[in-house]
Amino acid sequence: MVSLELKRVVVTGLGAITPLGNTVTEYWQGLLQGRSGIGAITLFDASSHACRIAGEVKNFDPSDYLKPKDAKRMARFASFAVCASAQAIADARFTINDLNAAQVGVIIGNGIGSLNVIEEQHKILLTQGPNRCSAFTIPMMIANMAAGQTAIHTGAKGPSSCTVTACAAGSNAIGEAFRLIQHGYAQAMICGGTEAAITPLSVAGFATARALSTRNEEPTGASRPFDQERDGFVMGEGAGILLLEELEHALNRGVTHIYAEIVGYGLTCDAYHMTTPTPGGEGAARAMELALKDAGLFPNSVSYINAHGTGTPINDVIETLAIKKALGDNAFAIPISSTKSMTGHLLGGSGGIEAVATVMTLATDQIPPTINLEQPDPNCDLDYVPTESRTQQVNIALSNSFGFGGHNVTLCFKKLEE
Repeated sequence: MVSLELKRVVVTGLGAITPLGNTVTEYWQGLLQGRSGIGAITLFDASSHACRIAGEVKNFDPSDYLKPKDAKRMARFASFAVCASAQAIADARFTINDLNAAQVGVIIGNGIGSLNVIEEQHKILLTQGPNRCSAFTIPMMIANMAAGQTAIHTGAKGPSSCTVTACAAGSNAIGEAFRLIQHGYAQAMICGGTEAAITPLSVAGFATARALSTRNEEPTGASRPFDQERDGFVMGEGAGILLLEELEHALNRGVTHIYAEIVGYGLTCDAYHMTTPTPGGEGAARAMELALKDAGLFPNSVSYINAHGTGTPINDVIETLAIKKALGDNAFAIPISSTKSMTGHLLGGSGGIEAVATVMTLATDQIPPTINLEQPDPNCDLDYVPTESRTQQVNIALSNSFGFGGHNVTLCFKKLEE
C-alpha cells in the first residue's frame, strides 16, 4: 500500500566492484591511500588506438557469487552488478524470502549495456553467418539485464527498473529507489550503477570525440580532474550498489549498523547540447539546489561534495561554476573531491561507486583526495582536496553525476540522527 506519509530511507548495505578492488573495503582503502587503478588496457589489443589506458577491474571472478553456467550467460556489466548486489545484501545481513520478496525491488542503471557482446556477435555474423550467433546475444547485451539478472539471483520481486541516462544513470537509479521507498512502494531497494564498456568501439568512439586522455605513457597520472594539464577522462568499469531500506523496517529487523540516511534527490536537464553542458552550469546548479530543497537543507549545511569531476577541460570548469551558483559563498568552504582521479570514469556505473564513496565519507569522517591535482586550473578555484585524504567531520554530503544529453543528478546524504 502506498503511504501518504514520506518514509525515512537509510543505507544499510554497500557493494563495490572497482578498478581499485573488488570489495568495498579494498575500494575505500584505495581511495584514502590516493592509489590509482588506471593502467594499460588488457581487455583487448589497444595498440592502434589513440587512447590505450583505462581503469579495468582486475582479478574479477564471478564464480565467487555465481554458478559457472550462469556466469557464462551473463555479460560483464551484469555480472558486476549481481556480484556487487550480493555484497550489499550480505553487508546489510538482509534476507530476501517469500514473506518480503514483493517489497524488495531493484533499480540498476548503466549507460551502454554490453558493447562487448554486440562487437563479438557482429564479428561472428560477418565471418561465420547468422546461424552462428549466440542465442543469448540479446538477453546478454540489453541494458536492463543488470537489474533483471540481479532480481533473478536475489529473488527480489518488487519494483524493478533500469535507468539509462548516460553518466547520470547510477545516481538516477539510487534517486528513483529512494523515491519508491519514501512513498511506500517498497521496503527495500537494491540500487546503483554498473558498466563494462572498455571495448574497441567504445574507446575509439570516445577518443575520436576527443573526450579521452591520451597520456598513455603515464597512466596513473592521466586522470587529473581540475588540474591545468588535464586532457580528457579515462574510462573505467565496475559497479557500485547500495541497499536502501525504510528506516523503521531496518530497525524492526534489528539492524545495528546504518551507514547514512539519504534525504534528497535533484534531477534536471540542460536541454542544450548532446555532449556539452550549459556554459554557466545552470542545469547542474539546479540539481544541487533541488536536492537540498528536497532534504529541507540550506547551502551552508553541506560539508562535502563528491564531484562529477571527469577531467575534461570544459566540464570541470562548468561544474565549478555550478557549485558556486548553487551554494554561493559557502562553496569556497566545502571540501570537494573527484574520486574519478583514481578509478577513471565508469560512465553509467560512476554514480554507483561514487555514492558508495560518499556514504563511506559520512560514515568515517575521512575525505578521499583528488589525486594528480598538481597545478590547479585558476578557473577551478574551490577546495578540491588535492593529493592527500583529509580527516574532517562530515554531516551532510552531495554526490553529483552529469551525463550526455544534459542529464544532471545530485544525491544528498546525511549522518543518521538518533
